[in-house]
Amino acid sequence: MLASKKIAVIHDWLVTYAGAERVLEQILDLVPHADLFSVIDFLPSHQRGFIQDKPVNTSFIQKLPFAKTKYRNYLPLMPLAVEQFDLSSYDIIISSSHAVAKGVLTGPDQTHICYCHSPMRYIWDLQHQYLEESRLETGIMSWVARYLLHKMRLWDYRTANGVDHFISNSDYIARRIKKVYGKESTTIYPGIEIDRFPLIEQKDNFYFTASRMVPYKKMELIVQAFSRMPSKELVVIGDGPQFEQIKKAATPNIKLLGYQPTETLISYMSRAKAFVFAAEEDFGIIPIEAQACGTPVICFAKGGTLETVKAGVTGVYFKKQSVNDLINAVTQFEDTQSSYNSKEIRSHAAQFSKENFQSNMLNIIINQAQINT
Repeated sequence: MLASKKIAVIHDWLVTYAGAERVLEQILDLVPHADLFSVIDFLPSHQRGFIQDKPVNTSFIQKLPFAKTKYRNYLPLMPLAVEQFDLSSYDIIISSSHAVAKGVLTGPDQTHICYCHSPMRYIWDLQHQYLEESRLETGIMSWVARYLLHKMRLWDYRTANGVDHFISNSDYIARRIKKVYGKESTTIYPGIEIDRFPLIEQKDNFYFTASRMVPYKKMELIVQAFSRMPSKELVVIGDGPQFEQIKKAATPNIKLLGYQPTETLISYMSRAKAFVFAAEEDFGIIPIEAQACGTPVICFAKGGTLETVKAGVTGVYFKKQSVNDLINAVTQFEDTQSSYNSKEIRSHAAQFSKENFQSNMLNIIINQAQINT
């Protein structure tokens, strides 16, 4: 049925291959004939395989100064940018949205399905954190920023009415969609290719973490905690704006490897005694990948991990994003480490398979397309 439909897939921005892009990859696997749209596309050549080397239809922001590195500065222009995409000839529009992609203009005879990674965090409940991190808490530029965020909230709320069916990546995000947009959604967890992750039952004596080094990922918190536990080895993979700052906080027991290819990341993750995750994520794919390797997870008890990690079975929670709480969680894990069964942890991860994701997505796309025919 879908082969006869003209389909457009729109993603917020294409600059790297992270969690949202893994979902995009699996959507494109479902609808390989779809045309792809994005506000900007600065994917390096070695990362274009996940979009099947498709040409990307981009917005005017692609050609603005410093868009490659400072694209987030153009966030106030992005609503206008996505509204310029002419999708009038498409039967089905699938938006993969954590920012503005869901705001594309569609007509009454078109089906718009939004896979929502999250309503825009920094314009809703994380506005004050955004202003603090951007050093915009006071002054005239603070009020300019607050006004622009207010205008974006109005736009974001209004454009929710253009979506025929919301899909949330977790029940946590389903509650946010209901709170922000007043809309119901269907939860379909992002899927992983379980077979890509080897089950290793004999773990090495190190902890492991990996993420982009940006403030909300709390990589600095993890490094600070392990700097106070000099007898415990930590391996860190990832880069980003905070890399040099985090490097300065690292003690000899902490190895910062920067960016590494996926194969290297999986190798460390499968051999680690535990994977450490301190972010409040909407879902968080990488803790699932760790569990697919049979590796327990030590994680912050908020967001999507509450749905993907089973306390005492596949991992340990800590309640506050603080150094002391993380240290206590590591101590708790070591006290109970012998009780963790790698095969049981991997079995738990299997419910988050790519096959389950694609089967559930396909059912919704077909059902929604039939409603509009």
